[in-house]
Amino acid sequence: MRRALAALGVGVGLLGSAVVSTPAQAASAVMAPLASNVPAAQQVAAFWLADGGANLRNATPYAVQTVVQGERASADVVPDGKPGTVPPSQDVFPKKVKGPTTSGKVFFVGADGQPHWCTGTAVQSAYRNVVATAGHCAFDTEGAAGTLGALGKWVFVPGYSDGKTPGVLYVGRQAATHFDFGVYGHYDRDVAFVTVFNGVVSSSSGVLTDGGRLGDNVGGQGLAYNQPTASSVDVFGYPAGPNPDGTRPYTGQTLERSTGSTFAMGLRDLPANQSVGVESAFTGEGSLGSSWLYRYSGDTRTGYLNGITISVSDTDGDNRYDTSVSPYFDGEVLAVYSEATGLQTGSIA
Repeated sequence: MRRALAALGVGVGLLGSAVVSTPAQAASAVMAPLASNVPAAQQVAAFWLADGGANLRNATPYAVQTVVQGERASADVVPDGKPGTVPPSQDVFPKKVKGPTTSGKVFFVGADGQPHWCTGTAVQSAYRNVVATAGHCAFDTEGAAGTLGALGKWVFVPGYSDGKTPGVLYVGRQAATHFDFGVYGHYDRDVAFVTVFNGVVSSSSGVLTDGGRLGDNVGGQGLAYNQPTASSVDVFGYPAGPNPDGTRPYTGQTLERSTGSTFAMGLRDLPANQSVGVESAFTGEGSLGSSWLYRYSGDTRTGYLNGITISVSDTDGDNRYDTSVSPYFDGEVLAVYSEATGLQTGSIA
């Protein structure tokens, strides 16, 4: 990573285009506008949908902070309160695809000016318009020193696979992350919740048609916080990068799943005090932002989001990744989520 936010002493006021606000609960959230009005959102949609979705097809998996050196910690994580959950959507969707309908790819333009993608997932909210991903898949940690604005031209495409033009595309309006990540670069808070406008569908003439709210179309996962480690979770994402030995077990074109138990994780090369790991063979590029679903049901294809992949690790030294890493979801993650879910969006068509 080209810069460390803490070392650069990022200010507590305005962070580029980001604005700091404090919710009623203990945590603070950094909020950054993505496409702040309808004309801007229309331009973002046109960028990705032009030429039959050429920029979507040409995007590469984001390769920022994909690998971390870590090991199982001797001490467990410390919850900041009682365990709790936010229930998932109760909608029932046809089983047209394998896995949860809520999973997809988030696309954006990075600091290098090129299109990239991570994994994202729709989560339940009052306005049915929120996507969860890794914090550094929404906020630009590679940009100019002293700023932490949002990544450019941010969109979410649920169910995206095999380079096909998406049925519905959702433009991001605002990103929220924890103050400790947004200001100090603490990676045990590397989680973002992004509100999106109604989806859009492009006609052959390029005219945008309203595709409805995200949650109405694909549902939304619940949220679990302050849960004990050793809980089993199902990880859903689009891994694409190589192992250290050069093997490429995944293509990034289809949604993949792995299952394992969580455990406290100690990281040697990232500032993070409350990290958790899960046994998973996912490679790093592409799987950033993968959802960790607690109590996932194959019948309803819903569960409770209890982690987000921010990096992967080879803990046994065999040159193949065996662990995905996430911040521990506690009450402060709940507070950022609650702040993000309060924004109503609407149509851009």
